[in-house]
Amino acid sequence: MAVVNLKEPVARPEPASVEAVMERARAAQKAFANVDQETADAAVRALAWSLYNPEHARELAELAVQDTGLGNVADKIRKKQRKTFGTLRDLLRSPSVGVIERDESKGLVKYAKPMGVIGAVTPSTNPGATPVNKAMMAVKGRNAIVIAPSPLGYRTTARIVDLMRAELKQIGLPEDLVQILPAPVTKDSTEALMKACDLVVVTGSQDNVRRAYSSGTPAIGVGAGNVPVIIDETADLDAAAERIRDSKIFDNSTSCSSENAVVIVDAVYDAALAALERAGAYLCTPQERERVIERLWVKGKLNRDLIARDAALLAEAFELPPQARNKSFFLVEEAGVGKGYPLSGEKLALVLTVYRASNFAAAKERVREILEHQGKGHSCGLHTTDMDRARELAEELDVVRVLVNFAHTFGNGGGFNSGLGFTLSMGCGSWQKNSISENLSYRHMLNITHLVTPIPEDKPSEEELFGPHWKRIGYEEGAR
Repeated sequence: MAVVNLKEPVARPEPASVEAVMERARAAQKAFANVDQETADAAVRALAWSLYNPEHARELAELAVQDTGLGNVADKIRKKQRKTFGTLRDLLRSPSVGVIERDESKGLVKYAKPMGVIGAVTPSTNPGATPVNKAMMAVKGRNAIVIAPSPLGYRTTARIVDLMRAELKQIGLPEDLVQILPAPVTKDSTEALMKACDLVVVTGSQDNVRRAYSSGTPAIGVGAGNVPVIIDETADLDAAAERIRDSKIFDNSTSCSSENAVVIVDAVYDAALAALERAGAYLCTPQERERVIERLWVKGKLNRDLIARDAALLAEAFELPPQARNKSFFLVEEAGVGKGYPLSGEKLALVLTVYRASNFAAAKERVREILEHQGKGHSCGLHTTDMDRARELAEELDVVRVLVNFAHTFGNGGGFNSGLGFTLSMGCGSWQKNSISENLSYRHMLNITHLVTPIPEDKPSEEELFGPHWKRIGYEEGAR
């Protein structure tokens, strides 16, 4: 498959191009549909190696930064290898062929079946890692996958698709299990894929998520992030600051799980700011804060030239003093939330908004307010030694994930010290009109057949079920 030069005009594909891709995908999936677990896992390993291979990881990281201008090469290499390795670990530990679950007490046996062809829409922020992550999950379930990449990241995605296909071919499996839409990818060709496939999985723009849900095909879309985290008075401040730094600066904040705001309780506000500065942050003055807002947003939208860029470039763009030029990220204090306060939203940049809260209760309400503005359902974090507070957030806030004492980016999408499954797509539940409230996994790409056999009758009496209600309404059982 040739690599496309996006600087040269490319002829618009005929609708038949999508049809031809789908025809090849269906033929490949049909040939793969009845393979055993060993063969399915061999395919998954092959796809993982196509990106984990250090030579490929570097090549694709360099290509992604070159084409998209987002993130940095070193962190993209780390992301590609870490996510791929973790996902491979998860997948190889899980059954996906034949019987995958038995419950003798209920007389149930569950059999996994492939869905068919998965249509995957992937973002410019991860044009190499996300296609492989989704392809591994799809093929684990004996499906084929067709990828509709972001136009900005097309060359990177086309290259990794070439590499995945080559690895499959090398072990004697159908290379057409993994394909890419012909360039240029348009809304029309993406919609045609959505309508033709058996399941749509969308990571990226919320416009694409809405289109997927209205396509008439079963769809899984994920929501936008805008992660707020709390530092309370019981936290280890230096450890919290270092975790926040490590997460915030990773790949120049391209992750939807990157912290966008930190809410600090008053009792440790100054000390926590000092810890963040020791960890590499620069605290902007009120005058500098105005320049950050003015230049990070242009006509109400994030400035494409400043998102996911290196700290030194931002320091220059914001006209920060020399001592800021060697810092890792930038702190900007804020007191408001909502449309009139752009710092309260997702920034995709090395800018962290700081809020002061009088106590933990006020901090919790501030986090709720931030999430109501943007990112509801996604996640939040807490740095504390009081687990009762963590449980309080989990019980009361409308989020799928509450992370305690984590570098958020490295725990939210799966981690080796996190029980969440590795993924690059985080569901946000009905709070963001998503169909899943968990991390995307291969299980979402399976059909399940239930074998049902008789068990001893489990039928309670009317008194057991209705008794409490009868007492409430004064109903006498014998009055019937």
